[in-house]
Amino acid sequence: MTASRFILWLDDAAAPGNPILGGKFGNLAQMTAAGFAVPPGFGITTVAYRHFLQTAGLEDEVRRVRAVAPKLELSEIKDETADLLGGIASAPLPADLDEQVRENYALFERKTGVESVPVAVRSSGESEDLAGASFAGQYETYLWICGADSLIHYMRACWAGMFGEAVLSYRQDGDTVIATGDFGICVGIQQMVPARAAGVTFTLDPINGDRSKIVMEACWGLGEGVVKGDVTPNRFVVDKVTFEILQQHRSPQTEEYRFDPSQGTVGLVPVDPARQDAACLTDELVLELAELAKRIERERGGAQDIEWAVTEQGEVRVLQVRPETVWSGRAETGHVATSKSPVDHVLARLSGVRVAGSASGED
Repeated sequence: MTASRFILWLDDAAAPGNPILGGKFGNLAQMTAAGFAVPPGFGITTVAYRHFLQTAGLEDEVRRVRAVAPKLELSEIKDETADLLGGIASAPLPADLDEQVRENYALFERKTGVESVPVAVRSSGESEDLAGASFAGQYETYLWICGADSLIHYMRACWAGMFGEAVLSYRQDGDTVIATGDFGICVGIQQMVPARAAGVTFTLDPINGDRSKIVMEACWGLGEGVVKGDVTPNRFVVDKVTFEILQQHRSPQTEEYRFDPSQGTVGLVPVDPARQDAACLTDELVLELAELAKRIERERGGAQDIEWAVTEQGEVRVLQVRPETVWSGRAETGHVATSKSPVDHVLARLSGVRVAGSASGED
């Protein structure tokens, strides 16, 4: 294995759709190449993940865990994976991989001009490409990570996430798909957006599948508020043809996710009282986001759900794109597979139905 395959930047000509970036980061590389405003970053590729497992002597244990996982109850998985997770956390990194990660984080600092540049560390699994599956959301994202040592710590956490209870028990059409497949994971490193507001946009109505509508939910601060369902969001419905704002629903927001310097972590903090009852998006931003969503849908050739953030200066950044799987799947197959992405929190709020199996995390 060559060191150059361990790291792949989003703006590299070889990046768009490259399978070694996994589903999420491969999509973002395509968006970057198409000229959309995606925060810069690089992927620690699936090649790096498999190189680590091989040099750490963990490949046999991975195969054993995947072989037994379909036979286990959810409550039994944690005990069965303890040795594997301990190895992922403590086995020495291959020297060539450790060097590449540190060198590229240092390069990121130089590119951004920010020492200890804050990054999001995002899991980007090969399993997210499963046809008809909505697997995104079973993996974790770690926000506002600073420094190479911390980055490497959370890189290992993303690798370990491949063997969490939610992942190993994930089922599609009744089959345990992750445990029975040799899926790898890329760890995406992306510059943090200090968001004034953030949210999720669907290029159809997620309740009834109406493709003439664009529906978005938004909150103050980082998008964790919408993705985790901890904050009741503002909701907007836009006509995809006329770009008329058809509906606006404002909910008071007393808390938002932000980086808390006193704690050194991202968490819920009070919203300034002057903003608590105000819409977190102006009409102009709602229409800008709707136009952006329509362009992404056209670029990707189908209905999408999109995560985004708006900076303090009012600039929109695309954080994640993925195909909408519920209504798109119904149109093609006549039935809907169980959806387990973070946007299930959105769907649950809109429909009043609790969706089993949803995972938290901005992923």
